[in-house]
Amino acid sequence: MKPVIPTENRYHLIDVLRGAAIVSMIVYHFCYDYFVVCGVDPEFDRQTPIILWEQSICFLFIIVSGISLNFSRHPYRRGIIINLCGFAITAATVVFIPSQQIWFGVLNLIGCAMLIAAALRKLFDRIHPAAGMLLSMTAFALTYGVPMRYLGFFSIPFATLPNAMFSCKYLAFLGLPSDDFFSADFFPLIPWLFLFFFGVFLWRYIALRGRDGVFRFDVPALSFFGRHSLIIYLIHQPILYVFCALICGRF
Repeated sequence: MKPVIPTENRYHLIDVLRGAAIVSMIVYHFCYDYFVVCGVDPEFDRQTPIILWEQSICFLFIIVSGISLNFSRHPYRRGIIINLCGFAITAATVVFIPSQQIWFGVLNLIGCAMLIAAALRKLFDRIHPAAGMLLSMTAFALTYGVPMRYLGFFSIPFATLPNAMFSCKYLAFLGLPSDDFFSADFFPLIPWLFLFFFGVFLWRYIALRGRDGVFRFDVPALSFFGRHSLIIYLIHQPILYVFCALICGRF
């Protein structure tokens, strides 16, 4: 997928948005570890404001990842690396924190989405960005409830899906988790792949309309977090978990 900007110019606002998502995620994970993992308030993450907070982080992070794919010179290599990082997180949680084990978390989603989008780049090039945005968001809205076994419009169900579709836990990554499947962080391809696609087309639409100049805006502190988002993502949870365990008296 060809970069659409000169290499000497950087759209800092993309780093800023990614950095804002990372900072918000760190604060959220600290609260989750303290209240849920440490048992201070096990119902913390089930409150509507907290659910909306968590969803806002997910939406921003995935959309910005889709935007960023437009600038990737090696999307296949990048997708494989991010997938490997996701597998490393799975292994670490299964071994050290089995109660919070992660299968197909956000890194695996983004890694697979990069590989799929890169393979579809010629098709994407033939779709007008506005149409691509509309199709992607419509698909996301209609399939949002698939992991919860319904088709609908976001949280409004229209039709229940047959239980037979959810009988194999090894198909959970597609968005078809079985009753015995569990993951503390779960982002299946359906519906989240379509949100990633939306990000890809969103940037193309912005560039087509000549609105990319606003993305020169920079907030250096957030840009730093955005440029180093992968390594921060990998190290922040072990640090937070140990810190929360210390203040909760688990060590």
